[in-house]
Amino acid sequence: MKPSSLPRVALPVLLVLAGNSEALDSYRYLHVTIDTPWSIFLFLLIGVFAPFILTAVLVWRHSGRKTPDSPDPKPPEQPEP
Repeated sequence: MKPSSLPRVALPVLLVLAGNSEALDSYRYLHVTIDTPWSIFLFLLIGVFAPFILTAVLVWRHSGRKTPDSPDPKPPEQPEP
């Protein structure tokens, strides 16, 4: 038997050996309580707003810096009367 055909044989054997008890035991990790929506909200709040806050801080911090390639801006010329 070649090593590459081992996963093709192993999957059906594991599916036959797996019983319904594993599925029933996994349900205890999926219980929803009153705290679940708040946990999801706080997780998404950090995950979604953290990049925006970081971007705002970096823009504010670097807003006064000039790039080395940019020439100094010249004042506007006044028209002669």
